Amino acid sequence: MKLNKTQTALGVAAVLAAGALAAPTASADARVEALEAQVNQMSQMLQEMQGELNRVRDAASRSASENTAKVQELDQWVASVKSAPAAEQAKDHTFSVRGGWYRFNQNRGDSVQTLGTGYGEDLLTSETDQDAFYYGGAIDFNVNNDLFGLMDHTSFALELGVEYTEIKDERRNGLNPALTLLSGGAVPANTQETVTVNMIRLSAAPKIKFMHGSKFRPWLIPVGLDMNIISPPSDAITVLNTGMQFGIGAEYEIWNGIVLGADSRYHHTFDDIDGVDTDGFTLGGSLGFKF
Repeated sequence: MKLNKTQTALGVAAVLAAGALAAPTASADARVEALEAQVNQMSQMLQEMQGELNRVRDAASRSASENTAKVQELDQWVASVKSAPAAEQAKDHTFSVRGGWYRFNQNRGDSVQTLGTGYGEDLLTSETDQDAFYYGGAIDFNVNNDLFGLMDHTSFALELGVEYTEIKDERRNGLNPALTLLSGGAVPANTQETVTVNMIRLSAAPKIKFMHGSKFRPWLIPVGLDMNIISPPSDAITVLNTGMQFGIGAEYEIWNGIVLGADSRYHHTFDDIDGVDTDGFTLGGSLGFKF
C-alpha cells in the first residue's frame, strides 16, 4: 500500500514525537537511580559513623568505670592503712648487763724468789690467787640475718662491751717487800695501805647468732679484740695491753624482748705486762633488753 506525503509526514512526526517523549523519561529514570545510589551510600556511611560513635562511647564508658573502680580501690586501701595499727619494727639489737666468774691461768704477781731473799722477781707486784669476779655490759648491733647471704636464719652482729674485774683487796701492798728489804725488816706503819687489784676490759667482737626468729638462740664469737687496762699491775702504774677473745653462749627470750643468757669465753694476750698474765676464761650470765 502506498502512502501519500501527508501520511508519511504524519508518521515521521509521530515517530519523532514518540522519541522526544521517550528520551526525557529515560533520562529521569537514570537520575533517579543515581540519586538512590547516593542516598544508599550516604546511609551506609551514616551507619558506619554511628557504629564508630557507639564504639567510642562504649570504650569511654568502660574506661570511666575502670578509673572509678581504681579510685574506689585506692580509697579503700588508704582507709585500711589509716585504720590499721602501726606495724611494730623488729627488735634486733640488744643491750645486756652481765657478770660472772673469772679464772686466770696463772697467779697475778710473781712468786719466784730471787737470791734467797724470800721475795719475788717483781718486788712491786703483790701476788694474788687465780679467781676473780667480773661485771659489765655490752651492746649487740645486728647487721643482717642471713650472714651476708651465706646462711639463712643466721645473724651477724657486732658486740661492744666493757667489764670490770676485781681480783683482790691486798692489804700488804707492793711497796711492803721493797721497804722491808731496804730497811732490814722495819716497815713504817703508814705504808700499810690497802690496794684493790683490778682490771677493766674493753672489747669488740663479731658475733654469729643462729636460729633467727626463734626464742632460743645459740651464738659464737670466732675471734674478737680485747683491750685490758691493768691497774695496778705493779701496785704503782697503769698498763694497757691487748689480746683477743673466743666465746660461745646462748640466749633465750623469756618475755617481750627480755633475754636471759649464759656464755663462756677465753681471753688470750700476746705477752705478759710487768709480770702480769691476764690470760684466762670467764663463765657468766646476762640479762638483756632488745631494742
